[in-house]
Amino acid sequence: MKFLSIFILFTLAVSLPRAHSADAMKVTMPGVGEERAFPQTQGADLYQAACQACHMPEGVGATAAATYPALAKDPRLKPKAFPITRVLNGSKAMPSFKATLSDEQIVAVVGYVRTHFGNHYSDTISLEDVKALRQ
Repeated sequence: MKFLSIFILFTLAVSLPRAHSADAMKVTMPGVGEERAFPQTQGADLYQAACQACHMPEGVGATAAATYPALAKDPRLKPKAFPITRVLNGSKAMPSFKATLSDEQIVAVVGYVRTHFGNHYSDTISLEDVKALRQ
């Protein structure tokens, strides 16, 4: 059973980069003219589309071909810059979402993760926070 779980997670991890870069998933943001891989705008929907395959539906993380850290009850999420920078630039097995998520989408998904999965960070993420770290 453990081997099957590892095999499934490995197969999923190997297929993710192709799925995220597929032209079929790209949409044009109205009024912006930029292509984005994710049309979702709400934090929960973005988490489901972009994050949960690796970090799992409840944010508990996983270990397979790579280690996907838990986001649940994660004290590293407290300083706003940490999760924003991770989403923008990626780290280790995590890809950068700088080209595939707009500033508004990053605000939504980081805000969602910081207020769900046992995380209770009430200070809000702003567009200015994301713009400052994107540069």
